[in-house]
Amino acid sequence: GLKVSGDDPTALTPHRPHAPTPRPHAETSRRRSAREGTELGPLRGSGGEGLAWASMHPGEGTPKATWIFGYGSLVWRPDFEFAERRAGFLRDRARRFWQGSTDHRGVPGRPGRVVTLIPEAGALCFGTAYRLSEANRESVLVGLDYRERGGFTRERVPVYFCEGGRATGESVSAVLYVATDANSNYLGPATLENMARQISESRGPSGPNVEYVVRLAEALREMGAEDDHVFALEARLQALD
Repeated sequence: GLKVSGDDPTALTPHRPHAPTPRPHAETSRRRSAREGTELGPLRGSGGEGLAWASMHPGEGTPKATWIFGYGSLVWRPDFEFAERRAGFLRDRARRFWQGSTDHRGVPGRPGRVVTLIPEAGALCFGTAYRLSEANRESVLVGLDYRERGGFTRERVPVYFCEGGRATGESVSAVLYVATDANSNYLGPATLENMARQISESRGPSGPNVEYVVRLAEALREMGAEDDHVFALEARLQALD
């Protein structure tokens, strides 16, 4: 999570608590993190092919502009044309390698693992937002619906934009593609050791499962974001080599 630091009530730094933090303070800090000009510091979160598409709120950016938000492979591999790309984050959601992939990073009977999202109070999940042009909006969304066919469903959530380590104050109402435990490909939690071994042995039409983990970790580092779950799994995979 993040906390207010020093004498500046808008400055936020990574929070590694030594004692329980009163809930009102934590809630205030999270509200401040989405305000215009609020400094995020090192972008820190706790965790797919997962995506979100959204229309800008009136008065924030281009009305009715459609955005795609990626928190998995789309962070580092957009496979469609876009008009604009921006960093953004979700609040109170954490990334986890709990979704099985039998169509991208694995095959039926030998699934790989890709990320989905779980609720986690105070968590920030960073990713990349892409604005679509009106000319190709429909075709891109049809393609993404097909790409997410392996267990992801839509839900509406707010997405916040950030730039240079600071929240811009802009938000969108987003439809998020997330895989819950209700889908047949859901694998759920496992030890890092077991997940790493499964990933190291899996590959599918989109390539080796290891590539998915490594490229996601690299992309998060490039944007200055931290994700303990992704980085710990990456380190465990490297230890298997």
